[in-house]
Amino acid sequence: MPRGRPTDFQPRSRAMPFVNIRVTNEGVTAEQKQELIQGVTELLQRVLNKNPATTFVIIDEVETDNWGVGGTAVTTLRKRAAEAAAKTSA
Repeated sequence: MPRGRPTDFQPRSRAMPFVNIRVTNEGVTAEQKQELIQGVTELLQRVLNKNPATTFVIIDEVETDNWGVGGTAVTTLRKRAAEAAAKTSA
């Protein structure tokens, strides 16, 4: 066996896909999650000919305090946006 190659190596065509979707925990419903899982699974089957029975889709919901964009937590960004909207509607 070639050096550095794991003994349980599977050919690329047999590898099971693993997709991890991360979203902020801002009200994604169970129905929406199911649609994401089904859609990603169907996409991998259609585009890459992957077996749906061995396709794993994980959805992680992340607290907005733990998700940052441009150096600022999403919680802060949402608060700023709400304050700005309140000012313009007043």
